[in-house]
Amino acid sequence: MTQTPRTSAVAPAAETAVPVPPDGGAGPRRPARPHRAWAVAAVTFVTIIGSAAFASLPGLLIDPLHGEFGWSRAMIGFAVSVNLALYGLTAPFAAALMDRFGIRRVVACALLTIALGAGLTVGMTQVWQLVLCWGVLVGLGSGSMALAFAATVANRWFVARRGLVTGILTAGGAAGQLVFLPLLSWITEHHGWRPAAATVACAALAVVPFVWLLLRDHPADAGVAPYGAAEFVPKPPPVTGAAGRALRALLHAARGGTFWLLAGAFAICGASTNGLVKTHFVPAAHDHGLPVTTAASLLAVIGVFDIAGTVASGWLTDRLSPRRLLAMYYGLRGLSLMFLPMLFSDTIHPSMVLFIVFYGLDWVATVPPTIALCREHYGENSAIVFGWVLAAHQIGAALVAYLGGVARDALGSYDVVWYTSGALCAVAALMSLVVRHRPVAAPVVAVTG
Repeated sequence: MTQTPRTSAVAPAAETAVPVPPDGGAGPRRPARPHRAWAVAAVTFVTIIGSAAFASLPGLLIDPLHGEFGWSRAMIGFAVSVNLALYGLTAPFAAALMDRFGIRRVVACALLTIALGAGLTVGMTQVWQLVLCWGVLVGLGSGSMALAFAATVANRWFVARRGLVTGILTAGGAAGQLVFLPLLSWITEHHGWRPAAATVACAALAVVPFVWLLLRDHPADAGVAPYGAAEFVPKPPPVTGAAGRALRALLHAARGGTFWLLAGAFAICGASTNGLVKTHFVPAAHDHGLPVTTAASLLAVIGVFDIAGTVASGWLTDRLSPRRLLAMYYGLRGLSLMFLPMLFSDTIHPSMVLFIVFYGLDWVATVPPTIALCREHYGENSAIVFGWVLAAHQIGAALVAYLGGVARDALGSYDVVWYTSGALCAVAALMSLVVRHRPVAAPVVAVTG
């Protein structure tokens, strides 16, 4: 089917080379150019990597702030929990704001907010300032750059390879963790936590020019059809009433049990990853005598395997049942967390390395099948609904970030938190299996390469 241009003067860019007639009258064959969607995906990937610095720091702050100011781990965990909760609660509104003002403007403003919040923490002296700067400002900024950003880009720019692209973009956070965790832990140990916070601010600022100059809101802005689409898709008009649309999408989705199953399972996902491992793994390992830089490096290695696991999960999501994939991911994660308390020691040993590899492959593998289920059930509102599911993820993470600190202060150990999270993962596996299947018509795919 021939693509229909936006106007009579502008035609969509070709996705493949045009064959030369046998008589040679058309001249030499032009090499095929990559579709513009891949360039947008690359900019999105780099943006997510650059913004991952803010997610790498909280676990490194707990011991330094406790040592310098005497703040309890519970209060520091509370600031992190505010950050995580706002990260999630902002996401659905950010997805709607992207429909109103465009991806580029929303993401650029989010990065500037993160830079402001991280920069202001350098001069703080009271715990409420940590809650305000790191909890509120960085939380709001990071929420606008949440996984709904990746879902929106994948939904707008891709028809073919959506699962794979979602996996790659999701892996950007893990790649950023790999880059920033060892660096920030070294800065924190040798120069203090203030230069580390300043590094986060600089990283967020450095990404802004890439977003503003290279990111585009919609394929129609570049005069092309979405990758894999058979027809050109005109750019829709801006959608007003972003907050109202986000709330209406929530009310509509909340009428069915599917939303609550996805949200509940994803809340457990957040509790067992961002809330527990990302926030408390480093101080828990340090409790057993492992140096902070070594523990942070192990957490960064999780990011290495997270990239492979998430991309593979995106590939599998295009081919297998997302429900069964989720059940497998949650079940295996729960088993690994049950064994973790027995693996901590003051040195790195093969069993701990095995956990790091295993957990890394599973870390964010849940995202592509969860997005696929949201797309299957909620269509055009899938990015917004996924934003609400992500809000549940972050609320679960926030609760464990705080309660983990409370448990450590009260019991002197994190063991009960690891065991409880492992048991909850088994519940999430069961919840995923009972999500009903909703058949949808397969899209017409024009390009498969």
